[in-house]
Amino acid sequence: MRSLFDAGAVKQLNQAEGQLGGVLGRLFALSEAYPDLKANQNMLALQEELTSTENKISFARQAFNDAATAYNNQRQVFPAVLVANTLGFTPAELLQAEEAAREAPRVSFK
Repeated sequence: MRSLFDAGAVKQLNQAEGQLGGVLGRLFALSEAYPDLKANQNMLALQEELTSTENKISFARQAFNDAATAYNNQRQVFPAVLVANTLGFTPAELLQAEEAAREAPRVSFK
């Protein structure tokens, strides 16, 4: 199992979160295009659950970034910097949302 402080693992998590955000954006746009689907109770419950899940992911990302920042700061303070450099501790990468995940979904009514 790879460490979360591994840059490759953090990059994979960022990509997975970006893909999830893109799919969810398309799902919500699809439900807007079909009023019957939008009014369906199951669809409303699914949207609420997905929104809750996105919020949990966001809070977890923030908690990870806070811990990674504290770790990065601590490994740069004397005398920890001597031990960290000697033992090969590397800086932790932060989780960041992909640029594509920040864009609003495009909706076309044709």
